[in-house]
Amino acid sequence: MTQKIWFITGISSGLGKCIAQSVIDSGDFVIGTFRNQIQADSFNNLHKDEAFALTLDITKPNEIEKAFKLITDKFGKVDVLVNNAGFGFAGAIEETSTDETREIFEANFFGTLQLTQTFLPLFRQQKSGHIIQISSHGGFKAFPGFGIYNASKFALEGFSEALAIEVAPLGIKLTIVEPGPFRTNFAGSSFKQAKRIIEDYKSTAGVFRERMKQVDGKQEGDPIKAAQAIIDIAKLDTPPLRLPLGKIAIISLTTKLDSVQKDMNSFKDIAESAVFA
Repeated sequence: MTQKIWFITGISSGLGKCIAQSVIDSGDFVIGTFRNQIQADSFNNLHKDEAFALTLDITKPNEIEKAFKLITDKFGKVDVLVNNAGFGFAGAIEETSTDETREIFEANFFGTLQLTQTFLPLFRQQKSGHIIQISSHGGFKAFPGFGIYNASKFALEGFSEALAIEVAPLGIKLTIVEPGPFRTNFAGSSFKQAKRIIEDYKSTAGVFRERMKQVDGKQEGDPIKAAQAIIDIAKLDTPPLRLPLGKIAIISLTTKLDSVQKDMNSFKDIAESAVFA
């Protein structure tokens, strides 16, 4: 089989690190990104003939352009793009400042969008490519105290859903991965919280904040198994548009679908009445 080249953002830790290692173990080649040059150098020394690391801050458009040029000059092609870089954020909607909101959207939405757009001409030229967007079960169902993070992932899923239809005739595939809670540092050092706390939200957003602290290190999800699941769907001729990962993710998606169906059934007459006779 021909060796595939994967470009994976954010491989210093968590799910990104596990995906990168699993891809290497499978015999494919990894191009991965770090925010720190020392980490990138260490990775390159460890994986001289099976991977290549570079530094990239996806919130900086000029760095995306430079990284893409470096990759295409050096390797010529990319088979799989994994948009993994981003971060989690907790806070009630009213608690979250505009600056905090912009920061999370720059990473989880705008950076991912630009990176995707940057790779599309290459994939169109190749008439092949698989874009894997790492979203969340929180990209499909919202939770109190998680609203701004939810919004950033909803936005990611929105453009990705449309993009999947746009690129399908061009030989390009797209999958949105929706993990539930996984045992990574997502809820630990890489997790941010709103600086402002409003006491009135203690029973909603406040409960969510505390739960995130309590579950850190105890989540049900195995990131190594998640990485293997992603590799498995990348081998399919017809991969899914959505891939929820974990039992909790399945519950979240099912709960949202049931809620939407219930509202549609209960208010169908009102909905259908709002048209010209």
